[in-house]
Amino acid sequence: MNQNEAEAKEHTPGRLNELFTDPYRAFENDTDERQLHIRIMLHMLLARPMKRDQMTLRVIHGWENGGFEPEDLQHVDYALGGVPDFKRAVQDFEQASKHNTPLPADKNAILAAPLADAIADAKAEGQDLNNDIRDTPARWPAFEGGLALYTLFKMYHRLIYGEDDTYRCTQCMTPLGMREIHEFHLEEGEFALLVPPAEHFMEGESLLVLHESQLGPIEQLLEESLPLFDNF
Repeated sequence: MNQNEAEAKEHTPGRLNELFTDPYRAFENDTDERQLHIRIMLHMLLARPMKRDQMTLRVIHGWENGGFEPEDLQHVDYALGGVPDFKRAVQDFEQASKHNTPLPADKNAILAAPLADAIADAKAEGQDLNNDIRDTPARWPAFEGGLALYTLFKMYHRLIYGEDDTYRCTQCMTPLGMREIHEFHLEEGEFALLVPPAEHFMEGESLLVLHESQLGPIEQLLEESLPLFDNF
């Protein structure tokens, strides 16, 4: 495996291949039993890790009007143990909007800080990088760690600005370790689930990532979907 493959690989098989013959078709609008597929996916990739206290909700914001400066991307994380925790995040953002105060945000920069560190490390090892490489995401794979950052950048960009593909699966090295990124762009809402590969799924931490504009739609989706399997 070369360095790039160790960092990230797009359109790979993942946990949903164990459930569906063709995950890329399972969530399209004209697919039979589409709603059932969505609910099974949420149960397996979201509800079960939540019950094990292994799920974090990450709400992103800051990019708008086509902008994608790494330092402008903000986020806030919430421990996600159930729908009430999700509702707390919804209320925080609703209150900020109502009172015209800054949206909730953690201090650590999820993209700008690791990007600056990776560029500094590459330069320290003698790699000759143009000064504007920070502003050209497509060129980040030129340095170690850059492909993983570029893969995460593209995920954040699609979650904020939209995407035609209903579903995609990517493997990517993250601060949590290697994760499968299951990215969904559905009529019901847009979000990504970053989950451990099969061999670490039961003990690894997971992330639910979405843009703040999707809090309302995903709240409704979770309220309608998660209770269905409570008695099974």
